[in-house]
Amino acid sequence: MTTAISDQHAPDLAADDYIVIGLSTCFIKEDGEVYQVEVVEPIPSAALEALYKGIPTSYKLACATTLGSVLDGDKPLLPQGFPESAQFAEEFAPRVFAAARTYKRRQTATTLIPLGTTYTDFNYSTERKRVLNATRVVNKEDNVKQHSHTHKVL
Repeated sequence: MTTAISDQHAPDLAADDYIVIGLSTCFIKEDGEVYQVEVVEPIPSAALEALYKGIPTSYKLACATTLGSVLDGDKPLLPQGFPESAQFAEEFAPRVFAAARTYKRRQTATTLIPLGTTYTDFNYSTERKRVLNATRVVNKEDNVKQHSHTHKVL
């Protein structure tokens, strides 16, 4: 028997729907210092397929589980084998719902990591740091300089 998810934004999902949750190494910049944090976040099917091809990633591991085992209503639940110090990604519940839908559309992706198992053979790299709270500051110098004759009729 499938139990429906009791979220108004996910009436099409059930508690036993397949989902992959990953543990990634991210960074937070505060007061000029960069701190490393571990983040628990869902991995959509397309991203998982790309990771399987060996691209460098900040994911240390990925766990194939069910929707009901990572969410209790809107409250996130830490998957088994994940460190207690890990924090959940922003907007975890909506992202989990969105990722679960990708596995419903692309059933072949569910064979990459069998349900109940953990995959750790990623091409793990933090060379390109994933900064969570990065902000872009646009300066006047960033404007593209145009030639003086650009808007003149010759």
